[in-house]
Amino acid sequence: MVSSEYEHRIAARFAGFDQDGNGYIDREDFNAAAKAVLSAFDTAARSDKGQALYIGAEAFWQGMAGIADRDGDQRITREEFVSGAVKRLRDNPERFAEIARPFLHAALAVADTDGDRTATLDETRRVLVALGADEDTAAAAATALDADTDGRIGETEVVAAFARYFTVPE
Repeated sequence: MVSSEYEHRIAARFAGFDQDGNGYIDREDFNAAAKAVLSAFDTAARSDKGQALYIGAEAFWQGMAGIADRDGDQRITREEFVSGAVKRLRDNPERFAEIARPFLHAALAVADTDGDRTATLDETRRVLVALGADEDTAAAAATALDADTDGRIGETEVVAAFARYFTVPE
């Protein structure tokens, strides 16, 4: 049985996905997230990195809809999100994070300005701000993501952090 505190923590994550604040998550929220990241790095949507990010956003949306859109209306309500996320997390949090991997991979590629397949703390902070975090939270999160303290954030760190984000308090 999943505790109500656990469900409450997951429900609090809903707003991060509901980019336009209309009370549900849909494909447009994922497209808005992609557009915001591209804008933060002055990257064209029609570039290879831009296309990869939109494809990643679509894959993320499809994965999220597959686990949470119970009524098939192409919108995920808060209740559907909590139910879908709780079930998937109970099964395997890393598997849940895998639905985000194409988007996270592409967002890192956009942020990676030197081609080493990682992002600096500042580049990571900029992605998080583009996705709706305030500056202080984004800076703290970027630092926390740097598990090996090398000043670089890689895909493995980001995907693992995504899984943890749904299982620990803010």
